[in-house]
Amino acid sequence: MNFDFQPRLNGAALSMRPLAEADFEGLYLAASAPETWAGHPKHDRWQREVFEEYFAYLLGTGTTLVAIDNALEEHSGNDIIGCSRFYPTPDIPESVSIGFTFLDHHYWGGRWNQQMKSLMLEHAFLAVDEVWLHIAPSNTRSQKAAEKIGAAYRYTAVLAVSIDPAETLCYAITPASWAAANASLE
Repeated sequence: MNFDFQPRLNGAALSMRPLAEADFEGLYLAASAPETWAGHPKHDRWQREVFEEYFAYLLGTGTTLVAIDNALEEHSGNDIIGCSRFYPTPDIPESVSIGFTFLDHHYWGGRWNQQMKSLMLEHAFLAVDEVWLHIAPSNTRSQKAAEKIGAAYRYTAVLAVSIDPAETLCYAITPASWAAANASLE
């Protein structure tokens, strides 16, 4: 597939760039509050030793992007507020998925997740007509967020999205459903 899995994406509030090994402390700071993982199937990722393993996995994929708060970047403080990644869809060749997204809980709601997904979807739609989101059945927060941006539940499958196969809710989003969701949000 001809797709750039590690682009640099720039928006008004945030930018995204490829994850680097030097980003550990900044990304861990964004992940270090228990509230950030509340409701997530891996609710203990706020613990450093658990996050170290997760960070190694993200770095090893070569497809993870960190989210940078543009306002914080200007003040040279810790500017990393979370991450997300593109990855090949396990059961649909020649398709792209977005996932492994988390934001520091201080950035929940409002424009942050919306802009992150906007940047990533606009990039993906240059190459594909449908983007997939894979969500754990217990992660109702992510399910609601997916629906809010125009994703529709399609089916449930046991997929190896990360390391171990697990039951996964498969949502798809198209340029038309994305545009309709954006129109209703404005």
